[in-house]
Amino acid sequence: MAQKQGGRVVFADLLRVFALLAAMILYLIGDQLNRVGAGTASWTVLSLYDGLLRWCVPVFAMLSGMMMLDEKAGRSLPKLFFHNALRVLIALLVWAGIYAAAGTLAAGGRFTWAGLWADILSALRGNSHDHLWFLYIILGLYLVTPVLRSFVRGASRSDFRYFFVLAFLFASLLPMSFRLWPGTAVLQVWYDRLAVQLVLGYVGYYVAGYYLREYTISRVAEAVVYVLGVLGAAATVWGTSVLSRQAGRMVDTLYDPFSPNIVCFSVAVVVLFRYVLGVSDERSRRQRLSGVARISFGMYLVHPLFLMLLDRFGITVLSFPPAAAVPLLAAAVFLCSFASAWLISKIPFIGWWLT
Repeated sequence: MAQKQGGRVVFADLLRVFALLAAMILYLIGDQLNRVGAGTASWTVLSLYDGLLRWCVPVFAMLSGMMMLDEKAGRSLPKLFFHNALRVLIALLVWAGIYAAAGTLAAGGRFTWAGLWADILSALRGNSHDHLWFLYIILGLYLVTPVLRSFVRGASRSDFRYFFVLAFLFASLLPMSFRLWPGTAVLQVWYDRLAVQLVLGYVGYYVAGYYLREYTISRVAEAVVYVLGVLGAAATVWGTSVLSRQAGRMVDTLYDPFSPNIVCFSVAVVVLFRYVLGVSDERSRRQRLSGVARISFGMYLVHPLFLMLLDRFGITVLSFPPAAAVPLLAAAVFLCSFASAWLISKIPFIGWWLT
């Protein structure tokens, strides 16, 4: 079982911080890849950053599974729905309103309470700012958490392996083959007829997060995971380059979070953080790390405000050489987001709900 410090899983805190930074970089790059020609020097640098960080979204799902599927953490059904899920829903609605208002003001419009209420209602209908899409995913995973807890509580390791085989086959391998090789129409007929919904979506990642935290894998299995992860990362970068050059534009087919290359890459990242990177035993370092991890949700929610500010001043990762622009701008956004989320978290009564 993974090492804990003060009730927190140490490697998960470190992984959460790096995944957050990776997500910020992806949003910084955004559609900039579509603004430069495929194969140019700037495009190559940006696509390298982009491809090598695509593990962050699956890792967020696995981190959620590590925490929420653990019955020993004391998350009863009432706490799950009226504490965790309610917090995500409130944050979704409030921040949807904030970003809608910020977008209106940035476009030269005028803020009105009626407009804000309309934006909140729009979020309830599933329409909100780009980065808030993941909150809907988390709410969906919370809904099936009680059922999945029952599964992981009684499942043997062979049961887990069978589940992962199904998830990889039906959520990853077959859908990607249908996209890349249209000639597999016969397989798609069977795929549609079987309709194995249970293992689709982010459920596979969610359960995998719990498994990778609770169970220790052998050295041989760990080595295999790393080899597949490196191959997945290489396939993501190289394959995207080949497809994009052939099309003369950005082709992000291999960026799909369920593509086999991203699945292998993402699992390898989690295994690497658990078994190799770890965290120093020095208590002060662990406390600082946990402090950042505790408000990582708020940092994710607030960081697009700083991206909007950069855009307002015409600053992008193409404003100066991308190799330097990406890490420098990412560091600035990360630090500003940390400061803002920390301040918001200190607001009495409402700070916790928004960060």
